[in-house]
Amino acid sequence: MGTITIDPVTRLEGHATIDIFLDDAGSVQNAYLQVPELRGFESFCVGRPAEDMPNLTSRICGVCPEAHHMAATKALDALFGVDPPPTAKKLRELFYSIFFVTDHTTHFYALGGPDFVMGPDAPPAKRNILGVIEKVGMEVAGRVLNMRKVGHGLIQAIGGRRVHPNWGLPGGVSKGIDEKLRQEIELRGEEAIEFARFSLGLFDDIVLGNERYVELVKSEGYTHRTYDMGTVDAHDKVNFYDGQIRVVGPSGKQLCKYEPADYRDHIAEHVESWSYLKFPYLRAVGWRGFVDGAESGVYKATPLSRLNASAGMATPRAQVEYERLYETLGGRPVHSTLATHWARLVELLYAAERWVELARDPEITGKDWRKLPTATPREGVGSVEAPRGTLTHHYRTDERGILTHVNLIVGTTNNNAPINLSIKKAAQAVIEKGRPVTEPLLNMVEMAFRAYDPCFACATHSLPGRMPLVVNLRSPDGAILSTLSRQ
Repeated sequence: MGTITIDPVTRLEGHATIDIFLDDAGSVQNAYLQVPELRGFESFCVGRPAEDMPNLTSRICGVCPEAHHMAATKALDALFGVDPPPTAKKLRELFYSIFFVTDHTTHFYALGGPDFVMGPDAPPAKRNILGVIEKVGMEVAGRVLNMRKVGHGLIQAIGGRRVHPNWGLPGGVSKGIDEKLRQEIELRGEEAIEFARFSLGLFDDIVLGNERYVELVKSEGYTHRTYDMGTVDAHDKVNFYDGQIRVVGPSGKQLCKYEPADYRDHIAEHVESWSYLKFPYLRAVGWRGFVDGAESGVYKATPLSRLNASAGMATPRAQVEYERLYETLGGRPVHSTLATHWARLVELLYAAERWVELARDPEITGKDWRKLPTATPREGVGSVEAPRGTLTHHYRTDERGILTHVNLIVGTTNNNAPINLSIKKAAQAVIEKGRPVTEPLLNMVEMAFRAYDPCFACATHSLPGRMPLVVNLRSPDGAILSTLSRQ
């Protein structure tokens, strides 16, 4: 048996390797995602005041701190039994919509996009954001950089910081916005809509206009028929900030729809000794191992999953693009992993449209942006849709509000089992006996991984055993003098 290792996996948040195991005939027998880092936020948050969580958990990750900040803030609403006033809820969703535009822009252009813009077999030195800029031109690059600049600027104006906001409070937020800032937000939101439409046009030209890429997206090697999860509003339309969580099967039929506080009735967590990431699965179906299909409890929580789990988009332009995606790819649901990039752009447009809708809401500049909590804290669950998938924060405290239990199920954790399924199937599709294993082929395995936009700093919480530790003591010239290990 032979082994192929991709180390490091590139264009992701965190650190990971992919181990591909070959049988004696040279065919792919299995593949595993290995994440060699442990953050353990669930453990070291215990013993801290609950109100620290919005600021503390936003430090999990510099890519999506706003998602953890908002999920933690909503968990505190539930923990302290307080319902924020309408202005606070709308401000939070406005803030969150701006964040979504910024984050999806980053992934499409810097992380996932190079595989399509430059081509999966382009040299690694070109298959990156610098190569993209060189190919599409400085004007396009300027639009991308400006979109990120605008997004982070507004995040700072509303939430206090460009990264790691310190704005959310149980019962509301720490400050509102005035009319001058509202006008600026509305103007920038209109520009964001045009940027999203431009990005969809770019996808049309580069991906949909390339027959080879379309065949790749539709190919069986990048297809997995799992359950899909996403948050929906009262009309089953996609919503990132609030709503019920809906799960549909591989055929598109609804399995369940539940309030975030009831997640334990529907989601269980499996642990493997070789991973610091947990493997959530659907209780109603059960854990059947790393297989897909209606008999397996494995589910996805991605941009494409949110579209599959919904009845459509809640804004008009995004709804048109939603319908076009499904018409092009053969109807609902779509299980093509690489189509997640297209779904991400549909969501980008929805977030920009929702941004403008909220900026124009008469209540958005209201002065009533917080209701003070009075109840004794006990237990609370908060949930939002992070760009990478459904994000759940669950806290329990003593009567003083000191945390006694913390559970976090983040987007990448939801997708851990599907990621392993996807890299195995992609490897089986491109690695064949007698065919040289080249860097472009291995990159095509990574493409299955990148579609999920994984974040491992967020996701590494499980500690199935003692953490391996090796310490090398070296002399000034680098020679190893002694090795201490805990295995």
